[in-house]
Amino acid sequence: MYGTNDATGSIFGQGKAVKFNGVKVFSATMVADRDQLGEKITSWMAAHQQCQITDVIVTQSSDEAFHCVAITLFFWEEGGQPRR
Repeated sequence: MYGTNDATGSIFGQGKAVKFNGVKVFSATMVADRDQLGEKITSWMAAHQQCQITDVIVTQSSDEAFHCVAITLFFWEEGGQPRR
């Protein structure tokens, strides 16, 4: 399980502490959108090369009709201010 400490800009989980000052969430429920998540993330990373990815969390949730996938990127942007 992950927990955050907003005061220090660290995420604690799986026995490690990871520094971050930014979070980007990509999510989709429709099949076509889920199929494109990888390309969207690759495109975002190419446009934000100043951001060093420090951790990734993949979350999947479902109900009777829909399946949602969320990919959360935690990153460190040098000189950046904490943001979400």
